[in-house]
Amino acid sequence: MDRLWRVGGRAVAAAALLLSGARARSHEVGSSEERVFRLFNDAPDGAHVPVWTVMQSGSLGAVFVVSGELYRRGSSRSAATSLVAGVIVWGGVKLVKPLVGRGRPERHLDDVSVRGPAQTGLGYPSGHGAVSLTLAIIATGDRHPAVRAVAVAVAAATGGARMYVGAHLPLDVIGGFAIGALCGEAARAVQRAGQAGCAMTAVASADPLSA
Repeated sequence: MDRLWRVGGRAVAAAALLLSGARARSHEVGSSEERVFRLFNDAPDGAHVPVWTVMQSGSLGAVFVVSGELYRRGSSRSAATSLVAGVIVWGGVKLVKPLVGRGRPERHLDDVSVRGPAQTGLGYPSGHGAVSLTLAIIATGDRHPAVRAVAVAVAAATGGARMYVGAHLPLDVIGGFAIGALCGEAARAVQRAGQAGCAMTAVASADPLSA
Protein backbone atom coordinates (compact mmCIF):
# COMPACT_ATOMS: atom_id res chain seq x y z
CA MET A 1 0.00 0.00 0.00
CA ASP A 2 2.84 2.37 0.86
CA ARG A 3 4.50 1.64 -2.47
CA LEU A 4 1.23 2.27 -4.31
CA TRP A 5 0.87 5.59 -2.49
CA ARG A 6 4.40 6.63 -3.45
CA VAL A 7 3.90 5.72 -7.11
CA GLY A 8 0.59 7.58 -7.21
CA GLY A 9 2.14 10.59 -5.55
CA ARG A 10 4.95 10.71 -8.10
CA ALA A 11 2.45 10.51 -10.95
CA VAL A 12 0.42 13.40 -9.53
CA ALA A 13 3.58 15.47 -8.97
CA ALA A 14 4.80 14.81 -12.51
CA ALA A 15 1.43 15.79 -13.96
CA ALA A 16 1.36 18.94 -11.84
CA LEU A 17 4.82 19.90 -13.05
CA LEU A 18 4.00 19.37 -16.71
CA LEU A 19 0.63 21.15 -16.60
CA SER A 20 1.75 24.09 -14.47
CA GLY A 21 4.90 24.51 -16.55
CA ALA A 22 2.96 24.54 -19.81
CA ARG A 23 0.52 27.09 -18.45
CA ALA A 24 3.25 29.27 -16.94
CA ARG A 25 5.14 29.25 -20.22
CA SER A 26 2.25 31.10 -21.85
CA HIS A 27 3.14 34.06 -19.58
CA GLU A 28 -0.55 34.61 -18.90
CA VAL A 29 -2.14 34.86 -15.47
CA GLY A 30 -5.71 33.63 -15.42
CA SER A 31 -8.42 35.10 -13.25
CA SER A 32 -8.45 32.08 -10.90
CA GLU A 33 -4.69 32.22 -10.41
CA GLU A 34 -4.85 35.95 -9.75
CA ARG A 35 -7.59 35.49 -7.14
CA VAL A 36 -5.48 32.94 -5.26
CA PHE A 37 -2.46 35.24 -5.43
CA ARG A 38 -4.45 38.22 -4.14
CA LEU A 39 -5.72 36.13 -1.24
CA PHE A 40 -2.17 35.89 0.07
CA ASN A 41 -0.63 39.09 -1.26
CA ASP A 42 -3.40 41.35 0.07
CA ALA A 43 -2.98 40.07 3.66
CA PRO A 44 -2.05 42.67 6.31
CA ASP A 45 1.52 43.99 6.37
CA GLY A 46 1.76 43.15 10.07
CA ALA A 47 2.23 39.46 9.23
CA HIS A 48 5.54 40.11 7.49
CA VAL A 49 7.89 39.07 10.30
CA PRO A 50 6.33 35.66 11.09
CA VAL A 51 5.79 34.98 7.39
CA TRP A 52 9.44 35.82 6.64
CA THR A 53 10.50 33.39 9.37
CA VAL A 54 8.47 30.53 7.91
CA MET A 55 9.73 31.36 4.44
CA GLN A 56 13.30 30.56 5.43
CA SER A 57 12.47 26.84 5.43
CA GLY A 58 12.92 26.98 1.66
CA SER A 59 16.20 28.88 1.59
CA LEU A 60 19.64 27.47 0.86
CA GLY A 61 20.54 28.09 4.48
CA ALA A 62 17.76 25.71 5.53
CA VAL A 63 19.53 22.91 3.66
CA PHE A 64 22.57 23.24 5.92
CA VAL A 65 20.49 23.74 9.07
CA VAL A 66 18.36 20.63 8.45
CA SER A 67 21.36 18.53 7.45
CA GLY A 68 23.28 19.64 10.52
CA GLU A 69 20.38 18.86 12.84
CA LEU A 70 19.90 15.40 11.33
CA TYR A 71 23.60 14.70 11.77
CA ARG A 72 23.46 15.91 15.37
CA ARG A 73 20.62 13.46 16.04
CA GLY A 74 22.66 10.58 14.66
CA SER A 75 20.96 10.31 11.26
CA SER A 76 24.13 10.70 9.22
CA ARG A 77 22.67 9.07 6.10
CA SER A 78 19.61 11.34 6.13
CA ALA A 79 21.86 14.31 6.81
CA ALA A 80 23.99 13.55 3.76
CA THR A 81 20.91 12.92 1.61
CA SER A 82 19.35 16.22 2.70
CA LEU A 83 22.54 18.13 1.99
CA VAL A 84 23.14 16.69 -1.47
CA ALA A 85 19.51 16.72 -2.60
CA GLY A 86 18.84 20.18 -1.17
CA VAL A 87 21.79 21.76 -2.93
CA ILE A 88 20.98 20.00 -6.22
CA VAL A 89 17.33 21.14 -6.08
CA TRP A 90 18.30 24.70 -5.17
CA GLY A 91 20.67 24.92 -8.12
CA GLY A 92 18.54 22.87 -10.49
CA VAL A 93 15.54 25.17 -10.17
CA LYS A 94 17.68 28.03 -11.44
CA LEU A 95 18.33 26.01 -14.60
CA VAL A 96 14.62 25.35 -15.13
CA LYS A 97 13.54 28.99 -14.86
CA PRO A 98 14.92 30.14 -18.25
CA LEU A 99 13.16 27.23 -19.97
CA VAL A 100 9.81 28.67 -18.87
CA GLY A 101 10.69 32.36 -18.82
CA ARG A 102 7.88 33.54 -16.59
CA GLY A 103 8.48 36.77 -14.70
CA ARG A 104 7.76 37.75 -11.13
CA PRO A 105 4.17 38.72 -10.20
CA GLU A 106 4.69 42.47 -10.63
CA ARG A 107 5.65 41.86 -14.26
CA HIS A 108 2.24 40.32 -14.96
CA LEU A 109 -0.11 42.04 -12.51
CA ASP A 110 -0.77 45.55 -11.26
CA ASP A 111 -0.78 46.64 -7.62
CA VAL A 112 1.42 43.83 -6.31
CA SER A 113 2.63 44.30 -2.74
CA VAL A 114 6.35 43.52 -2.69
CA ARG A 115 7.49 43.05 0.89
CA GLY A 116 11.18 43.05 1.60
CA PRO A 117 13.85 43.36 -1.10
CA ALA A 118 12.52 43.31 -4.66
CA GLN A 119 12.93 39.90 -6.25
CA THR A 120 15.14 39.60 -9.30
CA GLY A 121 15.22 36.98 -12.03
CA LEU A 122 12.38 34.74 -13.16
CA GLY A 123 9.46 33.33 -11.22
CA TYR A 124 8.61 29.77 -12.32
CA PRO A 125 9.20 27.48 -10.49
CA SER A 126 9.53 28.53 -6.86
CA GLY A 127 12.91 27.50 -5.50
CA HIS A 128 11.71 27.98 -1.93
CA GLY A 129 8.77 25.66 -2.58
CA ALA A 130 11.01 23.01 -4.14
CA VAL A 131 13.66 23.10 -1.42
CA SER A 132 11.21 23.18 1.50
CA LEU A 133 9.26 20.13 0.32
CA THR A 134 12.41 18.21 -0.62
CA LEU A 135 13.78 18.70 2.90
CA ALA A 136 10.43 17.86 4.51
CA ILE A 137 10.20 14.53 2.68
CA ILE A 138 13.79 13.48 3.37
CA ALA A 139 13.99 14.65 6.98
CA THR A 140 10.72 13.00 8.07
CA GLY A 141 10.66 9.93 5.83
CA ASP A 142 10.91 7.48 8.73
CA ARG A 143 9.03 9.53 11.29
CA HIS A 144 5.46 9.28 12.57
CA PRO A 145 2.83 10.41 10.00
CA ALA A 146 1.91 13.34 12.26
CA VAL A 147 5.50 14.59 12.14
CA ARG A 148 5.55 14.28 8.36
CA ALA A 149 2.24 16.15 8.17
CA VAL A 150 3.67 19.06 10.17
CA ALA A 151 6.76 19.21 7.96
CA VAL A 152 4.64 19.23 4.80
CA ALA A 153 2.40 21.91 6.34
CA VAL A 154 5.45 24.10 6.92
CA ALA A 155 6.46 23.61 3.28
CA ALA A 156 2.93 24.57 2.20
CA ALA A 157 3.11 27.69 4.39
CA THR A 158 6.39 28.56 2.69
CA GLY A 159 4.61 28.59 -0.66
CA GLY A 160 1.95 30.88 0.74
CA ALA A 161 4.64 33.11 2.20
CA ARG A 162 6.27 33.53 -1.19
CA MET A 163 3.00 34.83 -2.59
CA TYR A 164 2.52 37.09 0.42
CA VAL A 165 5.86 38.84 -0.18
CA GLY A 166 5.10 39.18 -3.89
CA ALA A 167 7.81 36.81 -5.08
CA HIS A 168 5.73 34.13 -6.80
CA LEU A 169 2.42 33.39 -8.44
CA PRO A 170 0.42 30.24 -7.57
CA LEU A 171 1.60 28.22 -10.57
CA ASP A 172 5.19 29.02 -9.61
CA VAL A 173 4.54 27.52 -6.20
CA ILE A 174 2.80 24.45 -7.64
CA GLY A 175 5.75 23.85 -9.96
CA GLY A 176 8.18 24.19 -7.07
CA PHE A 177 6.22 21.77 -4.92
CA ALA A 178 6.06 19.26 -7.79
CA ILE A 179 9.83 19.37 -8.18
CA GLY A 180 10.27 19.06 -4.43
CA ALA A 181 7.98 16.04 -4.25
CA LEU A 182 9.71 14.26 -7.13
CA CYS A 183 13.23 15.02 -5.94
CA GLY A 184 12.44 14.28 -2.32
CA GLU A 185 10.98 10.88 -3.15
CA ALA A 186 13.84 10.11 -5.55
CA ALA A 187 16.37 10.95 -2.83
CA ARG A 188 14.49 8.76 -0.36
CA ALA A 189 14.50 5.88 -2.86
CA VAL A 190 18.27 6.17 -3.27
CA GLN A 191 18.66 6.29 0.49
CA ARG A 192 16.50 3.18 0.98
CA ALA A 193 18.49 1.32 -1.67
CA GLY A 194 21.72 2.25 0.10
CA GLN A 195 20.39 1.08 3.43
CA ALA A 196 19.27 -2.22 1.92
CA GLY A 197 22.68 -2.72 0.34
CA CYS A 198 24.44 -2.05 3.64
CA ALA A 199 22.14 -4.49 5.43
CA MET A 200 22.83 -7.25 2.89
CA THR A 201 26.57 -6.66 3.17
CA ALA A 202 26.38 -6.86 6.96
CA VAL A 203 24.46 -10.15 6.81
CA ALA A 204 26.88 -11.62 4.32
CA SER A 205 29.85 -10.61 6.46
CA ALA A 206 28.30 -12.19 9.54
CA ASP A 207 27.53 -15.49 7.77
CA PRO A 208 30.61 -17.75 7.81
CA LEU A 209 29.16 -19.87 4.99
CA SER A 210 29.22 -16.90 2.66
CA ALA A 211 33.03 -16.71 2.73
